[in-house]
Amino acid sequence: MTRSAARAAAADRSDPGSYPEIHPPVRGRADGAPARTLLFLHGGNVANWMWDQQVKGFPDYRVFTPHLPGFGARAAEDWAGLESAADDVAAFVADQVEEGGVHVVGLSLGGVVALRLMARHPELVDSALVSGVPARGIDAAARQLARLQVRLWGREWFWRFQAGAFGIPPDDRRLFADHGITIRPENARRMMAEVYAGGLPAGLGSYAGPVLAVAGSREPPVVRRSFPDIGAALPQADFRLAPSMHHQWSIEDPLLFNSMVRMWVERGRAHPRLLPA
Repeated sequence: MTRSAARAAAADRSDPGSYPEIHPPVRGRADGAPARTLLFLHGGNVANWMWDQQVKGFPDYRVFTPHLPGFGARAAEDWAGLESAADDVAAFVADQVEEGGVHVVGLSLGGVVALRLMARHPELVDSALVSGVPARGIDAAARQLARLQVRLWGREWFWRFQAGAFGIPPDDRRLFADHGITIRPENARRMMAEVYAGGLPAGLGSYAGPVLAVAGSREPPVVRRSFPDIGAALPQADFRLAPSMHHQWSIEDPLLFNSMVRMWVERGRAHPRLLPA
């Protein structure tokens, strides 16, 4: 499916490739101000459908949920690298936003791509919120486990097991499994090799806007151990823990996640339920 066709597709929660990329505001802001723009970047084991509860939670915003190359409606495309994905997102934003930038929210792979977007196209980012970013890299044992997992990529039971491990609610586990099977193993290998290697993009320090970095308290500890590395490049960043949350916590607790995003974008403050890191 082409990008234009993906945008035009109707939202269908039974089809992991049909979720739209552009969501206009459905009501005005209470203060009468123009609608702000949120850009949500999805994780690597999911697609843009993961943001459905966020789209519903921000009816007074213009919301973008682009498909990253190799995922969702773009599953047939090759994964060409993190920098390429960031440039792809930048082109999408530039096509849709006539002036100013967007408020970026990225989780897992989406957070890693968000950091590249901030480094390569800082003029497009008004603020950034990233969660679940393993910037310090994954250890050798975890990489070996990932290689073994790719061998099981096409088996539905594997994805159902993953859904439980990630804390995906029961209502979304079928969609999670159906989408996982569509990800080409060669794309998964390339993407995971880059993400698991860790590291931060050159030029990240040129981004001077506000940054909130979050880790779920129940997700792998490498995420919180990566905070000092991110802080060295982005000294303005605020670091927090989401209590009792796993990796995909935008689905696990959408009410808290949405409240966090709204407070960050509108007030520039971390939500009071988030714990200091």
